[in-house]
Amino acid sequence: MPIITISRGSYSRGKEVAEKVAARLGYECISRDVLIEASEIFNIPEIRLVRAIHDAPSVLDRFRFGKERYVAFIRAALLRRVQGDNIVYHGLAGHFFLQNIPHVLKVRIIADMEDRVREEMKREGVAADKARDLIQKDDGERRKWSLSLYGIDTADAGLYDMVLSIRTLRVDDVVEAIVDAAGRPCFRNTAESQRILDDLTLAAQVEIALVDEFPRVKVTAADGVVHVYITVGLSRLTSKSESDVIRPVEEIARLIGGAQEVRVHLSHSVMTD
Repeated sequence: MPIITISRGSYSRGKEVAEKVAARLGYECISRDVLIEASEIFNIPEIRLVRAIHDAPSVLDRFRFGKERYVAFIRAALLRRVQGDNIVYHGLAGHFFLQNIPHVLKVRIIADMEDRVREEMKREGVAADKARDLIQKDDGERRKWSLSLYGIDTADAGLYDMVLSIRTLRVDDVVEAIVDAAGRPCFRNTAESQRILDDLTLAAQVEIALVDEFPRVKVTAADGVVHVYITVGLSRLTSKSESDVIRPVEEIARLIGGAQEVRVHLSHSVMTD
């Protein structure tokens, strides 16, 4: 069975859709669970990460290489959670982190602006103009946040397998469309698709094990072979040889379950670490 990711803006009924799809399919429905897990690893209170969703650049700029660490931990937490399949995820950037996994059905939910305005007015007790301004600001901040942290535009339809509008389609119609798509053969989990997910999960686990020491680390994995790409400042090599840097990286990477072979690719930078 597939993994389903649902991307949505505020007041777009995406949470309701996700919960109904999960109930229909007997799936687990997750969202903030991943954020909570990442906040524990990242050692930042969850409320600060929730606020960071709306203004990530200024919050994370307080930490050296904050963006890189934040992205690494969120990705690792999500990949760990979805390895077992049968999950509907309607949280942060699932459509991006799971982009190249064949058995992931990526859905974008959009809603009519006037319907969203009415919902904002009802929930916040504000006038229509104020509600519209708040929604437009929130949409802009979400897009800015996604572009800053992940380099993606959530409005790009190419990120999704389905873009569904809740207007003529009702919530139950959208749920029916997603459930139907989830049963299509193209979204069935196969040995090859599971291997891709397992490789991504392994690479993500190695990356979070190294990101504190090497903020510019990038890791890939294929069939249990892990490639670690690290960039270090020349100042670090004044007292160490390249092998002194590479050896502990190999040891750390091998401690992560599933790594059969580790290959470290070292590059230099005039910048300090």
